[in-house]
Amino acid sequence: MNSFGRLFRISLFGESHGEAIGVVINGCPPGLSLAQADFTSDLERRKSGKTGTTSRQEPDIPRIISGLFQQKTTGSPLTILFANQDTQSLDYQTLRDVPRPGHADFTAHHKYQGFHDYRGGGHFSGRLTAALVAAGVVAKKILTPGTISTSLLEAGGSTEIDKAVQAAVSENDSIGGIIECRAQRIPIGWGEPFFDTVESLLSHIIFAIPATKGIEFGSGFSCSRMRGSECNDAILDSSGRTRSNHAGGINGGITNGNELVFRVAVKPTSSIGKEQDSINLKSGKQVKLVVEGRHDACIALRIPVIIEAAAAIVLADLKLLRSVHQA
Repeated sequence: MNSFGRLFRISLFGESHGEAIGVVINGCPPGLSLAQADFTSDLERRKSGKTGTTSRQEPDIPRIISGLFQQKTTGSPLTILFANQDTQSLDYQTLRDVPRPGHADFTAHHKYQGFHDYRGGGHFSGRLTAALVAAGVVAKKILTPGTISTSLLEAGGSTEIDKAVQAAVSENDSIGGIIECRAQRIPIGWGEPFFDTVESLLSHIIFAIPATKGIEFGSGFSCSRMRGSECNDAILDSSGRTRSNHAGGINGGITNGNELVFRVAVKPTSSIGKEQDSINLKSGKQVKLVVEGRHDACIALRIPVIIEAAAAIVLADLKLLRSVHQA
C-alpha cells in the first residue's frame, strides 16, 4: 500500500492539493542529529523554477512533529509534514470527468469509484515525492559513510538537455529522460537471494516514483549483447575489487563491494498543452482535451534527488538489517 521497508520503514500520506503531505518513518535509530536545515539542500534540488518545470512554488519547509527532541531522533516514529500552499484547484475541474491520456486519472477513477481527490493528481501526484526526499535525508545519515550521487544523463533522447527541454516547452509538449545513480562505500554482503535482492528492493521503490518506466543495473540491457568473457567482471583482489563493473556492484542480489550503479528511464509527463484524444467518463463519448494549469515539461529535471532518496532508503534499511544479523 503506502508503506515500504522492514526496519527503516516509511509511510507516505496526503494529496497534491490537500492540506498537507508527509511521511512517517518507523525504525529510525535514536540519537541521530537532525535539524530543519538538514533538509534544505535536497529539497531545493527537487524544487521547480528552472525552464521546463512547473510554476507551482511551494516553500517545502519541513515540520517535524514527532520523533525528535533537542535536535536528536528519539527512536519513536518520526513524522514530517509539508503544507500545501500554492494550489490552483480550479485548473483541474475538467479532469474530474476527462482523464489525461497516460496519467493515473482513468485508473484512479475506477479503482476508487470516483471518490478519489483528482486535484493535481491527488495521491498519485509527484508532489508526494517531497516527503520521499525528506525520508532520504534521514536515510543518508544512517547510511554514512556510504554516499549516493545522481545525474541526468539525457532528456528527450538528447545529451543536449537544455536545448531538448526548450524545444518541448516551445511546442507545448513534454519529454522524459534517463537518470543514473551511483552509490559508493557500500560494504559486501547487503541483500538476500531471490525476493529481497538489492535489485528487487531498489526496483520496488524506484517504480513508486511517478513517471518511472524502466530500470537497469550495471551494463543492464547491453549485457544481452555481450559474451560471458566480456560481461564477467574480473576479480582483482580479496576485497572483491573488479576490473570492470558490468554487474553494477551486485552479484546474486548481494552487494559485492564495488560501486553500485543503476539507471532509470523517466517518461514524458502526461499533462501537455497539445490537444489529445480522451473520453468523458460520464457520457462515455470521445472528446478532445487540452490540459490547463501548471505542469512540468520535463519532470526528469527534478527527479535525480528523488532517486537518490529512494536508493538511500533501501540501503539504510539493508544496513540496519545487516547490523541485526551480525549482532
